Amino acid sequence: MHLKGFENLARRVPELNSASGRIKIGAYFIGVFFLTTLYFIITDQIPTWTLDSQIVVMALGFLLLSLFFTQKKKIMERHGDAAYRYAFGRFNIPGLALIFAAIAHTAYMNGPKFTQPAILNAFTWLGWFNVLIGAVLWLRSVATFGADNLTMLYAYFPAESRMVNSSIYKILRHPIYGAAIYLCFGLALLNAGIYPLTFILFLPLGLFGWVRLVEEKELLEHIPEYAEYRKKVPAFFPYPNHIFDFFKFLFTGK
Repeated sequence: MHLKGFENLARRVPELNSASGRIKIGAYFIGVFFLTTLYFIITDQIPTWTLDSQIVVMALGFLLLSLFFTQKKKIMERHGDAAYRYAFGRFNIPGLALIFAAIAHTAYMNGPKFTQPAILNAFTWLGWFNVLIGAVLWLRSVATFGADNLTMLYAYFPAESRMVNSSIYKILRHPIYGAAIYLCFGLALLNAGIYPLTFILFLPLGLFGWVRLVEEKELLEHIPEYAEYRKKVPAFFPYPNHIFDFFKFLFTGK
């Protein structure tokens, strides 16, 4: 595996060192994703459940990820050096699978839709533009961030953490979450439905609450200077004076 930080992650999750282990982990993720998608297909047949089920699944995904942090002390006391491996399987994999399934759901949510040709044409162009930005930002950020940071390995082993030097972190504090918002917004526009567009209005607020109350709380405990950094750099969307640098990162990865 050539993804940055994969070796560090595999050292703590030994199943990743073998092909059979990676297949099992992949099957676990895909299984949760598939069952969640099946749940969406079923609940979409009940109009009043479509938006509710989307919110519930996304919230459940972030609840599992929050337990990864809030239960850390108990897990480490009980499992020692194997604590992260336990939390990775119990919380990270299903939590991320639920969130990915909810993001994909914005593309096929049922419900009332816009039908005016001019609006649909604008939605199509804007939708693909945002999907493209989100996809490229996601890929660039994952390559920069690495598998170890992406799976929050250092929340359990802060002494082993490595510095990530990239221009994107001078532009956005959380580019991967920003990518998820762009992707969701683009898919919602392509869907042209009232429900996905309503959901996307609340997604940034939910993510902002998550990073402030959970993820950044953890960061502040280990990196006190993060408080000053947080004042200067926005979470998900670049300031106007950094738009050029933002697109430069998308095109070059630097």
